[in-house]
Amino acid sequence: MSRLIIDIETLAAPFESFDEVQQAYLLKFAESEEERTEAIQKLSLYPTTARIVAIGLLNPDTDRGEVLFQSDESVDTFSEDEHVHFRSGTEQELLQEFWKDILKYEQFITFNGRGFDCPFLLLRSAILQIKPSRNLMPYRFDHSIHCDLLDQLTFYGAFRKFSLDFYCKSFGIDSPKSHGITGLDIGRLFEEKRFRQIAEYCFGDVKATAELFRRWEEFLKS
Repeated sequence: MSRLIIDIETLAAPFESFDEVQQAYLLKFAESEEERTEAIQKLSLYPTTARIVAIGLLNPDTDRGEVLFQSDESVDTFSEDEHVHFRSGTEQELLQEFWKDILKYEQFITFNGRGFDCPFLLLRSAILQIKPSRNLMPYRFDHSIHCDLLDQLTFYGAFRKFSLDFYCKSFGIDSPKSHGITGLDIGRLFEEKRFRQIAEYCFGDVKATAELFRRWEEFLKS
């Protein structure tokens, strides 16, 4: 079976880009300055208020992958070991390439992909009028097409959910969050034009997800 790990990085649109009615709606329940700041930070979590700036893909069987990412210059290059292809483009171009690239794979593997990555990819595609090539949200309890590790590790909600970083540390896997960057840094890195660093951070999450998947797969076979 051909398999693919998927992960995305997102970035909120500037708060000032929303009109007065939208701003009032977004801050509807924010009564303090702290709550206002928190509400604005969370805008990167919603496809109606944010965009995709990187899509990381990895074949866990060949250990080869790709990162499609936004940049202010054209990039089409490989990592030093030639295992990772880095390609830049607009969000629309990233999504168009993504839907082409996933056609040849039978199973998709994510961490919280059903709760975030996949619906985000689908709705951003709808907003940009790009037709998806595959159904990323099939029947939840059949992981043969989409294996969401968060569903697997919580036994579909039997246990509390933890972050990818927490699970990696629990399983003794190197976590990309341990290297000084988290999702909260994406906005700053984008403003500083450190686009390749965002792409590499995204691929770090993909690699961690792949290793977590391998551990889980080994456990199921034992």
